[in-house]
Amino acid sequence: MAGNQVAMSSAGGSGGGRANLAKAYLELHEPMPASGAGAKVGGSTGRIEFQFNPNELTLKKTAKWKAEPARGAKKASPPEFQGAEPSKLTLEMFFDATDKMDASVVKTVDQLFGCCIPTDASLGKSKPVPPLVVFHWGALTGFPAYITSVTAKYTLFTPEGTPVRATCTVELQEMPVAAAKQNPTSGSLLPRRVHTLVAGESLAAVAYQEYGDPTLWRSLAEANAIDDPFRLTPGSTLMLPSADELAGAGR
Repeated sequence: MAGNQVAMSSAGGSGGGRANLAKAYLELHEPMPASGAGAKVGGSTGRIEFQFNPNELTLKKTAKWKAEPARGAKKASPPEFQGAEPSKLTLEMFFDATDKMDASVVKTVDQLFGCCIPTDASLGKSKPVPPLVVFHWGALTGFPAYITSVTAKYTLFTPEGTPVRATCTVELQEMPVAAAKQNPTSGSLLPRRVHTLVAGESLAAVAYQEYGDPTLWRSLAEANAIDDPFRLTPGSTLMLPSADELAGAGR
C-alpha cells in the first residue's frame, strides 16, 4: 500500500485589515441511491458551521499496488496497480460558549453525532443511511463524503455540569458518486467556485450570470443533483463546474 498525506495550512487568516473572512462549514445532503456503484448527492438539508476556522486540514489519498514475490535469483516483477482508495479528510472543530454559558456546544456536537445515524427520509424508504457531507471553505470545495468518526472532547463545564467548550475530531471518507462525466481529478479538495443562492433566484439566472448562457440550467441542475429546480433553498450552495464540463454533461 502506497500513499501520501498532506497537511494544508489554514486559509482563514487575514491577509490584511480589509480581507473578508470566509467561514468554513459542512453542508449536509440527503443521500440518493444510484444505479451501479456509488450514490447521488441529494438536496441540501442544512449545514454545520465552524465557530472558528480550522488551523489545518489533513487530506489522505492512497493507491493500492500488488507485488509478486521474487523466486530464486529472478528479479521481482513490477508491481501491479490495483486501484485508488477513497480520499480521507480529517479536521478539527473547536466550539466555545463561555460567553453565554449555554448548551449551544452540546447541540452542535449532537448535530455532528447525528451525521453517523440514518436520516429520517432514508428510514422512511426502508434504506437507512446517514447524510452525505461536503466541506466548504471559501473557494475550497471538498468531495461528497460520509462521516466515519466523530470524537468530542469536552474541556470546560458550567457549575451545573453543562459542557461549554469542546474540540471535535471529524473523519470523512469519500463517497463514490455516480455521474455521467466526472472530472478526472475529482476525489480531492479542489479550488472550485461555488454560488450561494438568494431568495427568488433561479438556475437559469445563475447559468446566465456565471456562464452567459441561461440554457445551461439543466446541466447545472444535473451537476448538483437537483431534482426540482423550482424549489431552491435560499442560502444553499451550488457547485459551479467549468463551462466545458457542463457542455460535456449535456451531451
